[in-house]
Amino acid sequence: MNKENLYLSTIAADCYSIAKKYGLGIEIADFCTAWNMDDEFDKTDKKLKANLEGIDRVVLHAPFNELFPCAIDKKARELAKLRYNRAIELSNRYKARKVIIHGGYNPYIYYPRWYVTESVVFWKGFLKEIPSGTQIVLENVLEETPNLLCDIVKGVGDDRLKLCLDIGHVNAYSKVSVSDWLEYCGKYISHFHIHNNDGSFDSHSQINDGNINMNEFFLLADKLCPDATYTLEITSIFDSVKALLK
Repeated sequence: MNKENLYLSTIAADCYSIAKKYGLGIEIADFCTAWNMDDEFDKTDKKLKANLEGIDRVVLHAPFNELFPCAIDKKARELAKLRYNRAIELSNRYKARKVIIHGGYNPYIYYPRWYVTESVVFWKGFLKEIPSGTQIVLENVLEETPNLLCDIVKGVGDDRLKLCLDIGHVNAYSKVSVSDWLEYCGKYISHFHIHNNDGSFDSHSQINDGNINMNEFFLLADKLCPDATYTLEITSIFDSVKALLK
């Protein structure tokens, strides 16, 4: 992994100072909660503009609370479209290279076939209406197997839709190993979320604090996805940044 491909999530309070010190990028996570797009926008925007000065590489995480692109209720899909359109507008405002969006799978609500088929319908329609240079990367959360998101990307068939493999989510929510996910999805992956855990829950721990073999992961990721970008999605990042830069 090249240093130029490493980003730090704004869930870490010290992300900006560390990014500037080491020449890293930033992933804007402030809009994961949609109220920062609404009543809190002016305050959030002012803070971001000040903090992003001197940082030339940015990606943006879209909101995800209660958003389901494959929703059965038409009005719920309209809400997802509204929020994602706003995320696209903000990606242009902050010159973000990629927009990370959760796939929206919930195994307690949707059959896998419905999730894939209806997500393809949603994303085909959505991509027709957004700027041609925008890349969306779908992130796994509760998906238990790697085929679902890959089938969505294949079904849409647009180079602007790729995957964000969150390896912490894989470890916490899937019985399929991180390396098997990477082998299966490799050619569709454009971005990674990096954090560790012990497999029991999504703790967003330091990269060496958990049972994911990070050395094995990075070797395989470099082999299969040499151009991919990475975000450290950890609230306390200094030790992990030092470890990666070594």
